[in-house]
Amino acid sequence: MAVEEASIKQGPSRPQLSSAMRSSSYLKEHQQYRPPKQQFDAHFGIDTVVEDLQSARVSPSKPFTPFNGVPSKEDPPQIVEGVSHDFTHPNCAPARGSKSNRLIATLIYKSRAPRTANASPNPRGSSEFDLSASLAPTTDIESYPLEPPSAAAEPEPLDNLYGTYISPLCISSFLHLMSTFPLPSGDDEITSAHRCLDDPQHPFVVELTLSPTPSPAYLSLEDLRKHELINRFEREWNVDVILQPDNLWRRYPRLVVFDMDSTLITQEVIDLLAATITDPPDLAARVADITHRAMLGELEFDAAFRERVALLKGLPATFFEQLRPVLDVTEGVPKLLKALKRLGVKTAVLSGGFLPLTSWLAGELGIDHAHANEVVIDDSGRLTGEVKGTIVGKERKRELLLQIAKEEGVPLEQVVAVGDGANDLLMLDAAGLGVAWNAKPRVQMEASARLNGKSLLDLLHLFGFTSEDISSLVA
Repeated sequence: MAVEEASIKQGPSRPQLSSAMRSSSYLKEHQQYRPPKQQFDAHFGIDTVVEDLQSARVSPSKPFTPFNGVPSKEDPPQIVEGVSHDFTHPNCAPARGSKSNRLIATLIYKSRAPRTANASPNPRGSSEFDLSASLAPTTDIESYPLEPPSAAAEPEPLDNLYGTYISPLCISSFLHLMSTFPLPSGDDEITSAHRCLDDPQHPFVVELTLSPTPSPAYLSLEDLRKHELINRFEREWNVDVILQPDNLWRRYPRLVVFDMDSTLITQEVIDLLAATITDPPDLAARVADITHRAMLGELEFDAAFRERVALLKGLPATFFEQLRPVLDVTEGVPKLLKALKRLGVKTAVLSGGFLPLTSWLAGELGIDHAHANEVVIDDSGRLTGEVKGTIVGKERKRELLLQIAKEEGVPLEQVVAVGDGANDLLMLDAAGLGVAWNAKPRVQMEASARLNGKSLLDLLHLFGFTSEDISSLVA
């Protein structure tokens, strides 16, 4: 009996962890795992414990070849732990001997510009005869390359469904739209990067960098800005899309030229003047009739202006001083001009209105150059109904822009022009960037950029400034 007990005791003992295999970690011991001290040290796992430190292995050892530090197809570099990075260069400086080919798309949500039905009056309220921003200037589809101005043609307002800001779906939809345009030869995909220029969670302004630009052989930038799909996207998502080449001049303007009426101020001065005068009582209606005929194309701007000034014959010249408190400066203009001055940017106002008011406003706002029409005043201090010199119309505005740029030594690529009417088109076209501000439909389609908000301070976003940058400039 004792022999049997001895033979039992001499049998194989249970496998157990030796002192050399133990550590101070309870979890490591009971999970039967110890990390290796060095990369190539043998480690004790479940196989070792079960086999009681014998040389036999339950599982065959895996072949291991240490990485020699030279990446190859067989040994590509990779991050074992942490975030996996893929290094691409869509926004880097171009390779030596080549040029960058990137497009900047600035999307600005019209948060404070509620949509209006096609039959509604102009939301800016400058004149009862103005076309609404949602109307086309003609009903002849052959002369307007967009959809007919009817309620049935308006797309569904997607911002009401997916967020009244620039939502991720809005950005995705725009990128998908841009991917449908052919790329230059040799490029098979488009890359993009985005920056929220204000709030990263619910942005109203987003800047997208696209590389490369759509093939200019298929679609020039000028035609791309007027493309029907871009226009439809703007109406669907209630945004303005501003497309600019990604170059040095976009970020560093040196001269900004403004129209005055319905741009720097919210009113049309001559209509304001007529509405304020009570004698004769029908003056406002007569001036409005001339304005209407000019909009219909029956009168050129010069002829219409001379005819309206003739109606003011006999008024005292001091009347301009009485109008100063009535002028309503557009929201954001004082801060914009302060920011431009701190950046060293020269400014000018070119007005088709009256020089006494334009010069006074330029002095109040700190604008460097002011040009407008001079009215003739007789010895008694009253208006004769005549205009002195050349009328500041569309041709004269362009000449003045070129003249000021030359005087200041500013290349046209660094000139920005802002206006709203047809008489601003030549000025907008001459500048490196022409911005249509709450403009008539024709001006919006022909200008290189369009803004339809309430604050002209949004102009700074087109230069790539964030809200933080703008706050620093206007502080």
